[in-house]
This record gives sequence, C-alpha cells and structure tokens, in this order.
Amino acid sequence: MKIAVVDYGSGNLTSASRALALAAERLGLPAEVTVTADPDTVAAADRIVLPGQGAFADCARGLAAVSGMREAIESATGAGRPFLGICVGMQLMAQRGLEHEITPGFGWIAGDVVEMPATGLRLPQMGWNDLLFEPGSHPLLDGLVPGDNAYFVHSYALTDGDPAQTIATTEYGGPIVAFVAAGNRAGTQFHVEKSQEVGLRILANFLRWNP
Repeated sequence: MKIAVVDYGSGNLTSASRALALAAERLGLPAEVTVTADPDTVAAADRIVLPGQGAFADCARGLAAVSGMREAIESATGAGRPFLGICVGMQLMAQRGLEHEITPGFGWIAGDVVEMPATGLRLPQMGWNDLLFEPGSHPLLDGLVPGDNAYFVHSYALTDGDPAQTIATTEYGGPIVAFVAAGNRAGTQFHVEKSQEVGLRILANFLRWNP
C-alpha cells in the first residue's frame, strides 16, 4: 500500500507519517509512507492524507501554490481513493473558510468553517477532549468507545454542516464537529497523529477502510 502525506508547507508531516507507519506495522500491513509535494505521487497513492495547521486561508493558498496538487487530490479521491484530512486538512474539505476572509474549500462536505462560539472559554481549544458518537455508526470508529479522548488545537470549526456527514462530535461551549466522513473522504478536527492509542486506532481503521 502506498500512502501519500501531502507536503504543502503546513501540518505535522513527520508526526503524521510516523503514526501512519506505526499503524500499518501494528496491522502487519506492508505500507510505504511518503511525505510528498509531487502531484504524480499523490495521484498514484492508495491512501491520501492531508495534514494542516494554522489559518484556513493560509493553508488553502499553500496548497494552491503546489502546481497540480489540488487537481491530483481531486482526481484521486474522485476515483475512490480514501482520503483523510487532519485539523485544517479536514476544514479544507468544507465549502468555505471564514477566517479573516472568505476562502473556498474543496466543497466535499457541507458547511463553513467559522470561529467557535465557546462563550467564556479560552480559544484556541487546546488539549484532550471526549469524542461523542454512536458506536458502530462508521468503520473509522471501530474499536473506539464514546468518551475516548483525542487531542485538539483549534479556534475555528465546521458549522451548518450535514448531520449525516458528522460521525463524531466533542463539547466545548456546545457541540463541535470532531470527525466527518462523506463517501471515501474523511477528516478529523483533532490531531489524530497526536492522539496516542485513539489516534493509532483511527489510522489503522483508515488503512483498512474500503468505502
């Protein structure tokens, strides 16, 4: 299995690639994890992972600056290859980001990315928080139980999305979308690569996923 971690100048590339390699090793799955800025490598991959951190607009511009990368991701995922967005990588799946300016996303999932309402709470939300979901509702959640903790660092979140595309939420001054999936494309608002055993379980599920 060839796993492409997209390098566009944003995201925890080393942490993500190491976590993917460890998840594959635990599964006994022969896998080649490549951090790459080459669209052809992404287009040929069996799994695509898009990390991201920082502002939505900055990440969108960084991705657009890698000639042919967005088209390669669109083509590969359009052909059914499984995709996982991490943090801002997940947010880029949405229709728009409204952080300081209006920035189009991929448009794969409904909703906009806006500043979290979190009245009386500190932003960014930083640290461990519970995942809330219906057990057995999606294969990417296999082996997890509601209340398992994941690691979050964010001030913006998906709003006005499609409930059918939300497979897990968390609470931070109200419900926050934590995990989305639409067809073969999925994304975590939390940093799956920093979420220890819970993150490794999700990555293992992703590597076994046949949407």
